[in-house]
Amino acid sequence: MADASTLTVKILDREFRVSCPLEEQQHLLDSADALDKRMRDIRDTGRVIGVDRIAVMAALNLASELLSNENSNDVELQTANKAISRMANKIGQCLHETESLDL
Repeated sequence: MADASTLTVKILDREFRVSCPLEEQQHLLDSADALDKRMRDIRDTGRVIGVDRIAVMAALNLASELLSNENSNDVELQTANKAISRMANKIGQCLHETESLDL
């Protein structure tokens, strides 16, 4: 990381220093803010005690959301591919009919 610098992020009132490329610093700050919010929400429910457990619950929730988004993207991609395939077949049929008329 030639163009990296150290950035300090604050999560649940604890500071963490992270080395990060300059072009990714805003993304890191946004990610840290999202994690901080998620951990605070979990802590505020009062059902999970301990920073380690709160962090694991937040990580599990975020990973679950990520996997759900990936799966929904896969379904959307499959649907789009089927539609494209149907259109390609129809175009092929039309071209074949047009070629037959030209003879």
